[in-house]
Amino acid sequence: MSFEGKRLVVVGGSAGIGRQLAVDARAAGAEVIRAGRNPARLAEPGVRTAFADLAEESSLKALAEAVGEIDFLVTLAAAPANGPVATLERDAVARAFDAKVVGPLMLAKHFAPRFRDGGAMVLFSGVAAWRPVPGRAVMATTNGAVAFLAEALAVELAPVRVNAISPGIVDSGAWDRLGEAKAEFFRRTAEANPARRVGRPADVSAAALHLLANPFVTGSVLHVDGGGRLA
Repeated sequence: MSFEGKRLVVVGGSAGIGRQLAVDARAAGAEVIRAGRNPARLAEPGVRTAFADLAEESSLKALAEAVGEIDFLVTLAAAPANGPVATLERDAVARAFDAKVVGPLMLAKHFAPRFRDGGAMVLFSGVAAWRPVPGRAVMATTNGAVAFLAEALAVELAPVRVNAISPGIVDSGAWDRLGEAKAEFFRRTAEANPARRVGRPADVSAAALHLLANPFVTGSVLHVDGGGRLA
């Protein structure tokens, strides 16, 4: 795919998928701006950085004003609020919705008039919405809400296209916290997945670039999960 002359804003995702997307988009010719709460962590050769906090609308308004016209916008931040419902704290739940739902909605608000012809947004959902498990009620709900938000924005912002990606288990660095248990977790996941492996950041990046480039896809959720939601 050629993204020559296109301007892409990537919000969130300081490592893993976010970094891979920035690198791949730039290699395809795009001008890339990575935005997040810690711009220093987003630094990449040839990539601009900016501040954005999905829980603070004023920062999103400032980002839109500073960036100006764009072609593409991808938001992939997350703030998981995991644990049994009985132990959940309201502030943590609110942060989870800010990252996945309210923040992206405010991004749409401030960037909508700045999209050039052929513009597109990609939101990030997740397999938890289709495979809820105990202790992941907030994750399942926020990811499910993203799928409906993509449909609603696709209608309201048309002709700007809006889609969502639902990744499965991806070796993005997020699972490194498992330590030595990570290898066994990935082995069991790969064994259960119809694709018989876990995902890689490049798998998800390629899917995001496809959704940005394809002019006839909008209001859709692309499942990049190796069939994990079916396992």
